[in-house]
Amino acid sequence: MTKKDIFIVSAFKENSVWRQILGICSALAVTNLMMNSLIMGLGVIFCLALSGFTISLIRAWIPRSVRMMVQTLIIAAYVIIVDIFLQANLPLISKQLGPYVGLIITNCILMGRAEAFASQNKPLDSLIDGVGAGAGYTLVLLVISFIRELFGFGSIFGIKIMGSWWTNWSIMVMAPSAFFILAMLIWIINVKFYKAKA
Repeated sequence: MTKKDIFIVSAFKENSVWRQILGICSALAVTNLMMNSLIMGLGVIFCLALSGFTISLIRAWIPRSVRMMVQTLIIAAYVIIVDIFLQANLPLISKQLGPYVGLIITNCILMGRAEAFASQNKPLDSLIDGVGAGAGYTLVLLVISFIRELFGFGSIFGIKIMGSWWTNWSIMVMAPSAFFILAMLIWIINVKFYKAKA
């Protein structure tokens, strides 16, 4: 498989959210604003890419008995870097994201890619797989947050789009709206793109 194929498969064909239903907790929690979703997505891309690269680099020296613990430790190290960076440089967004940045450690996408891909493939391929999986996750977050922010606040990335005539939909600011939007997105994608091939 070429580097491009690795990216396409991990980002779109086997997208962790809409194909494997992984990482949906943060997809539901941080998608009320597009900026929050973008920052969360970039953080996940960073952690996925570098943890995959690191795990792949040292996979031959990791004993099978402690493999999961070592993977978690590596992922945690990169998540801490992201968390400290956000607290230092983007304190408002860090506060809005709250505990969800720290919970990247427990995100099933990271553990899944570490176990399924990074522990069995070359470092560069694992890096590309991590970027692809993170990009696919970020895409889902941005689609959900686009709908929620537009209808809930009348804005996109904090820029007011709707005029004074627009009445904000308070349901879009609440967490259940993210659940319904994600469910509809998964349904549409699976019916349009995957059922046709079956």
